[in-house]
Amino acid sequence: MTLPAERSRDRRMAGLLPRLLLAVALLVPTLVLSVQAWRGTDEKATFAEQERAGIEYLRALGQVTLALVDAQSAAVAGQPVPRDALNRAIAEGGAVDARLGAELRTHERWVGVRAKIESLSDRSHTYPEATYTAYNEATDLLLALYAKVRDTSGLVRDPDPDSYQLQDSAGEELPESIVAAGRLADLVVLAATRPQADLVRTAGELSNARAEVLDPAHDLVTNLQLAVDSTDSGTLGGNLLGELDAYQQAVEALGAAAVLTAGTTAGTALPDPAAVATARAAVHSTAANLSATVLNEIDQLLEARVDGLGTDRLVTVVAGVLLFLIGHAPLLIFLVGTGRRADGTSAAAGAGPPGPGGDREPAGRAATVARRWPDGTPEPPGPGRATPTGDAPAEKQWEPSGAAR
Repeated sequence: MTLPAERSRDRRMAGLLPRLLLAVALLVPTLVLSVQAWRGTDEKATFAEQERAGIEYLRALGQVTLALVDAQSAAVAGQPVPRDALNRAIAEGGAVDARLGAELRTHERWVGVRAKIESLSDRSHTYPEATYTAYNEATDLLLALYAKVRDTSGLVRDPDPDSYQLQDSAGEELPESIVAAGRLADLVVLAATRPQADLVRTAGELSNARAEVLDPAHDLVTNLQLAVDSTDSGTLGGNLLGELDAYQQAVEALGAAAVLTAGTTAGTALPDPAAVATARAAVHSTAANLSATVLNEIDQLLEARVDGLGTDRLVTVVAGVLLFLIGHAPLLIFLVGTGRRADGTSAAAGAGPPGPGGDREPAGRAATVARRWPDGTPEPPGPGRATPTGDAPAEKQWEPSGAAR
């Protein structure tokens, strides 16, 4: 029983090796594909979360931009500067930078912007032209920080057309339009204080400033229309179009108020500073509302993307497990069957000959039963007893020994 069992086990082991090699060959590609899919999904989710950090930073910069432009207009016009609003906006921006500045690598830029803005409070506003130039330097640094946030957060590399157009609108066109509207209104105020000899220079500056207001607004309308046309969101169009219409009307009103007109005496009439200031305030108000709506829409799109990627990760895990089980089912079945056959062979090898009832007796039990007298009674133990062999006749086996005779 031992040699056949060992030969059968050797044959099974020899057949097992190719199956194991096949299992490994199937397992390695499955693991590689699953790991690659997991990493790709995880990288996309991380990228989207970083974009959401950029959106939060842009919200804070929007408040700083509005407060800084209002402060500039007041300072150029010789009015009290609303420092409380500006200080609150800077404090909120500093808190956001403290949390996200390291991740977005914006801390150094923010420190420079904040220092520039705070230095403006120490300046004398006796000379409006110098004040205008100083505030322009601060707003230039602020616009550069917008670009930095969009770059380091990955917003400028967003893969979806709707969210890409939205971030371009909220992170570039709207801030530029707000700053340009403030500068246009300030130039109108400065133009009224300049001598007649500077009229040509003033007219050129006003024309350029007006274009800097209108051009970003036109780009903004185009970008938002593309976003609405390309999105799968059912709420994007309805939420944006009303705010966009109000902003577009305010920009057109400001452009109309800042146009130079032909005068009756001097030949050219400058725009009315009060009318331009009113139009500027309307642009800032509608731009702030539109910016908040756009940023909220981007954040919702990114949040939905992150949730979808979480589902994709779960699907990747389940698919990997199913592929593993399907690819290795024949091997598992073979291993289970081999184990059962091995258990059966071991049990058969450890059993003795069949007992009186046909069942196999243990080996020790079989040996004990074999030592019986011919009439079926057990042979008593003891030395000198003859052992029946079953070869000689019974009477020869049990006749007296020579000593007894």
